[in-house]
Amino acid sequence: MYRTHTCGELRLSDKDKIVTLCGWVQRSRKMGKMTFVDLRDRYGITQLVFSEDHDTAIFEKANSLGREYVIQVKGKVDERSSKNKNIPTGDIEITVEELNVLNKSEIPPFTIEDNTDGGDDLRMRYRYLDLRRNAVRKNLELRHKMTIEVRQYLDSLGFIEVETPVLIGSTPEGARDFVVPSRMNPGQFYALPQSPQTLKQLLMVSGFDRYFQIAKCFRDEDLRADRQPEFTQIDCEMSFVEQEDIINIFEGMAKHLFKKIKGIEFTEPFQRITWADAMKYYGSDKPDLRFDMKFVELMDILKGFGFKVFDDAAYIGGICAKGAASYTRKQLDQLTDFVKRPQIGAKGMVYARIEEDGTVKSSVDKFYTQETLQKMKEAFAAEPGDLILILSGDDAMKTRKQLCELRLEMGSRLGLRDKDKFVCLWVIDFPLFEWSDEEQRLMAMHHPFTSPKPEDIPLLDENPAAVRANAYDMVINGVEVGGGSIRIHDSALQDKMFKILGFTEERAQEQFGFLMNAFKFGAPPHGGLAYGLDRWVSLFAGLDSIRDCIAFPKNNSGRDVMLDAPSALEQSQLDELNLEVHLKK
Repeated sequence: MYRTHTCGELRLSDKDKIVTLCGWVQRSRKMGKMTFVDLRDRYGITQLVFSEDHDTAIFEKANSLGREYVIQVKGKVDERSSKNKNIPTGDIEITVEELNVLNKSEIPPFTIEDNTDGGDDLRMRYRYLDLRRNAVRKNLELRHKMTIEVRQYLDSLGFIEVETPVLIGSTPEGARDFVVPSRMNPGQFYALPQSPQTLKQLLMVSGFDRYFQIAKCFRDEDLRADRQPEFTQIDCEMSFVEQEDIINIFEGMAKHLFKKIKGIEFTEPFQRITWADAMKYYGSDKPDLRFDMKFVELMDILKGFGFKVFDDAAYIGGICAKGAASYTRKQLDQLTDFVKRPQIGAKGMVYARIEEDGTVKSSVDKFYTQETLQKMKEAFAAEPGDLILILSGDDAMKTRKQLCELRLEMGSRLGLRDKDKFVCLWVIDFPLFEWSDEEQRLMAMHHPFTSPKPEDIPLLDENPAAVRANAYDMVINGVEVGGGSIRIHDSALQDKMFKILGFTEERAQEQFGFLMNAFKFGAPPHGGLAYGLDRWVSLFAGLDSIRDCIAFPKNNSGRDVMLDAPSALEQSQLDELNLEVHLKK
């Protein structure tokens, strides 16, 4: 056999055993007539010892080993004289009797260490080497453990795992589809699923009343830290349920994962906040509640005193940063520059310090009396040593989003966004629709099959923009880790939804006729939720990006630099697919 043990397995209790190990050379150190080699596999590291006095030939062979050589050794387990408490095998070493080089290696383009000298682009080009690093491998091991726990939890509750196809029809409502040309059907295209949404609804019609799938999903959208063009959902659907049933089951799953994976036990129900309150107090539908810093609206206090910026504003609001009054002018200028960045878009920022004697010192003192500034201080319940930061604008929603970015920046600067602290909440009562300036029409905020709150159904005819959705998102530390809704199962209500969204009967039938026809054969009330597996893993691993918990990710341009994809097709392939490529100038 190639090996009797792994490189992370042996302990002092194995002393004097003759063992065979295989792995990669992590590093070697020559010390006089002794050479020490660290042998690595995915289970750990074991120190090998080669002695010139013991066997000159093997000693010389060991001195020719390079980093990442693949070797096999046979030898005796001995107790280390100089123990290493940083690794589980640190009490032992192998005195090598036989050495076999299984494969040589070129010098790696970066060091295979936790703290590597390789930049992102280089490591992604050689991702198969990056995956040898302990720091990256641990993320995939964590991902594996989480999927096992998810399957066991859902299986215990009667869910059945069903695979759905990855070649489906295009449904361009939502993010852009990735499309796949069909050779056997010239001029026609499959789409890769953005989610198994309609398929899992069909499974409910089929009587599979508790479905789940760890599903690959594809969206052709601009990338950021928590997005990849292909990602994985823990996709679930249930029949004969209401919102409360789904929230209870999947809050239970979240608590199960925290307990099993992180050793953290949540005993209280997760907080719930409406979408309207989340936007009002935090400027985000995924607020980070690891710290407070709620928005305070100041229109009634600061408007009408001759400061034109505020007098002309449709919204004035601020945050109170506890203990930050010591910020220097340079730091305040940096914050002003931060909110004026193009991606945030604020025109400026006003600040006010609460002095030790309780007086308020503001950057707009000449427009306001101390009496007015004290009213502002009271609105924030601010204390001496606190710093108030204020933004204003002619669009309330836009300004709240700018204030949200400032709040998160201050949270980071003040060390309030601890990655080892987890605050979980549900955001509920989303709007059913949102207005699209690009399309000049109402769009579904989630998707066209989301059910309105029953009490809001009459508003569909009177004021559809005011209708709330029977939808819910789970948010942890400012990250949306999952979301779902109760679905429409009534054909008449679904037809009304399509009409509000601007679908003609023909278009609705063309895109979703298969689902509408299925509903005619007895569709049960149903709803579901999808968790983002990549986001869960990155949250538990303390990562800033989901990329490092995916085995072979894409870069920020959507490219796989290791495989050099996407790439052009051979003309023969294009001919088979009946395609011609014309690039826009």
